[in-house]
Amino acid sequence: MSGDESLQKRALRAELRRRRHNLTSSERENATAGFTENLVNLASDLRVTSLAAYLPAQDEPNIRPFLDWAEDQNIRVLLPVSRDDGLLDWAVSTDGEQQGLHGMPEPVGELLGPIAINDVDLIIAPAAAVDKTGMRMGWGRGYFDRTLGSMERCPPVYAVVFDNELVESVPTELHDKKVNGVVTPSAITALPLTN
Repeated sequence: MSGDESLQKRALRAELRRRRHNLTSSERENATAGFTENLVNLASDLRVTSLAAYLPAQDEPNIRPFLDWAEDQNIRVLLPVSRDDGLLDWAVSTDGEQQGLHGMPEPVGELLGPIAINDVDLIIAPAAAVDKTGMRMGWGRGYFDRTLGSMERCPPVYAVVFDNELVESVPTELHDKKVNGVVTPSAITALPLTN
């Protein structure tokens, strides 16, 4: 990757963080309702019995009501735990949460190891932005890209972003992975998946 893409990514991430931080409580509540409805519809349409997701940080799309719904439906929900080696362990969240390695919320529970994700029906991934080709830009640590790149059989992967974060294009690096679709407050959008 050239330094240009790296600089472009840093600038875009800073802008997206600023926008997310400046959302009003009313905008956040409305977005949460939209995310929840669309994620419930997606999981229901795909007849999901197990999924991998994440615990959102303060300025991320709030998918907690969806996670609560999934648990109420007896859907097995795996949540990531960051490791020093750049991989993700997974845990079923039943014992609460704690602050993880990079200050992100993580589940408290038995660690199932990186390959536990291989058995899920759907992956809900965090993202800073996604472009119309399905390219996902994360927040720069590469955990989800490494996870998706290591899977033998990958189920559908949907990134969760605010409406204005589904964009025409994002700067990309060789290790970046595409997603099958995007869930925003206003829509579920399937995207072309060609690498």
